[in-house]
Amino acid sequence: MSRIAYHHPAAIELCTKQILLALNTIPKQEKIICVCIGTDRSTGDSLGPIVGTFLKKQPLPDIEVWGTLDEPVHAINLKSTLEQISQRYHHPTILAVDACLGQSKNVGSIQVGLGPIKPGAGVNKDLPEIGQIHITGIVNVAGFMEYVVLQNTRLSLVMKMAEIISTSLHTAFQISAAHHPPSRIKKDL
Repeated sequence: MSRIAYHHPAAIELCTKQILLALNTIPKQEKIICVCIGTDRSTGDSLGPIVGTFLKKQPLPDIEVWGTLDEPVHAINLKSTLEQISQRYHHPTILAVDACLGQSKNVGSIQVGLGPIKPGAGVNKDLPEIGQIHITGIVNVAGFMEYVVLQNTRLSLVMKMAEIISTSLHTAFQISAAHHPPSRIKKDL
């Protein structure tokens, strides 16, 4: 897993590179679904839906985005969303995007890694793990009154991180598609 500070002058390039490295680990015939987790009702937890909204504004062929400000994927519908995805697609690759809390020295860091994330863990929710690839943004400090901390997270930080993540994803998907033309086949509905 790599950690990139949102204020680093080359944050987009570094994040794009890490996403490309992660994408190169998956079979090219698999459908890629970007699931942007969070809610529009909490500033700190809105990172995922904002990223999803940005990605939907500039759609990419063969990449499906679930989770936007208008239609968030959150604690209440995460399980049913995963069920819908598994019914529609045969072995898709899920790239999960979510906000998280961390140490104060890491606030503002974007993490790209392989393997699933456990949404809601920072606020003691028992939700299913999701993703073969994950991107998390550390939006505030963990350890005390997590719900209040998420509510009082600066929207400015969340927006800047969302812009970097969505631009990096868009760039990485474009580069990946150029090097590996789409051969992903949608499962018959």
